[in-house]
Amino acid sequence: MIRSMTAFASAERQTPWGTLGCELRAVNHRYLELSVRAPEELRALEPALRERVGARIQRGKLELNLRLRAAPDSAGATLRLNAPLLEQLAVASRDLGQQFPTLAVDFAALLSLPGVMEREEVDSAGLQGEALALAEETLAEFLRAREREGEKLAAVLRERLDGIEAACAQVRLWLPEIRAGLRARLEARFAELAAALDPGRLEQEFVLWLQKLDVDEELDRLATHVSEARRVLGLREAVGRRLDFLMQEFNREANTLGSKSIDARTSQVAVELKVLIEQMREQVQNLE
Repeated sequence: MIRSMTAFASAERQTPWGTLGCELRAVNHRYLELSVRAPEELRALEPALRERVGARIQRGKLELNLRLRAAPDSAGATLRLNAPLLEQLAVASRDLGQQFPTLAVDFAALLSLPGVMEREEVDSAGLQGEALALAEETLAEFLRAREREGEKLAAVLRERLDGIEAACAQVRLWLPEIRAGLRARLEARFAELAAALDPGRLEQEFVLWLQKLDVDEELDRLATHVSEARRVLGLREAVGRRLDFLMQEFNREANTLGSKSIDARTSQVAVELKVLIEQMREQVQNLE
């Protein structure tokens, strides 16, 4: 499946510890580069997150952000009064009050004593499990977004391949006429020089001239590249690098075709081919 490198996905879920949120975004990059941001409670998940993303994505500069927004009543829910300890302190206060009549006990200071208020521990395993499940959900949506965009890019590439194929077919139709015209011009020119030059030498030069201007090989290679590009577009794997290499091959043949051109029509086709190839190259840069 063709995938774009640019995409965005986000998801949220409610947990006993608050609202978990996850965002995953990516832009183009030659390799896979992942940055992970997470609150302190979820920092231990980074290796697992990197492993899961790396198993399903090969290219792109990605940012994965996890966040935890505590529930409004979570502050009260995570604190517990140590009633037995508070009772002991009350007894001690009454006993000491008989010995020290002026002794005053401040309630706020009493609550600040170690052990009077106990904070309930967060279930780290439960929270991390919820975060991993949310990250998987976000990753799945992220991949779907990449595939949707990839389908659009693949359609553009196939359209440009059709254009290259049509241009090459047009040149093949023109070649017999172009060669006949070239031969007539060369024969006329050689006829002027026939008295001064050896006929065998003239024939050799004529053959060499035609060979230099022969573009059948370039047209055949362009057809081969078109077939290969279509095959690669049908693969169910990351194909961006393969297509990037193919664009170089396409461009090489188009340049050679232009350099051999002796007809305005083939020169124009060579320019059109370069435009189509450049449009494809720009789109290929967006593929994983």
